[in-house]
Amino acid sequence: MTRILMVCLGNICRSPLAEGILKSKLPQDKFIVDSAGTSNYHIGDMPDIRSIEVAKKYGLDITSQKGRQFSVKDFDVFDYIYVMDESNYHNVINLARHNNDKAKVKMILNEVYSNQNHSVPDPYYGGKQGFDNVFKMLDEACDIIASKIS
Repeated sequence: MTRILMVCLGNICRSPLAEGILKSKLPQDKFIVDSAGTSNYHIGDMPDIRSIEVAKKYGLDITSQKGRQFSVKDFDVFDYIYVMDESNYHNVINLARHNNDKAKVKMILNEVYSNQNHSVPDPYYGGKQGFDNVFKMLDEACDIIASKIS
């Protein structure tokens, strides 16, 4: 079983969308996809309503997800850890215990734009269009991830 973790700041906007999108592209009997945040702001919360709405627009239901915080144990559980931006990257890397942990962490948009370290913008303070734009970015990255690992 291959395990993939999506990480953003609060685990209510970007990473829940990335989790839902990638889950929809992979066989559930061979892959586990989860998400987490680097902060503890939204532990136990559902995804942002705007993330739920944009996911629903594209045929995905992410309402069963609950926010949680990334922990060092996640390095032991997950094979791949995709982060949404450089701040998330540094927060996760700072918890790494050794090079094997660090090797699991990747900027998600590097799947689309190799080694350019583009960030998925945080749509939290923007309008609904920002969530739609984020969905499309993550959908493209998840298509590439799914084709590489499945």
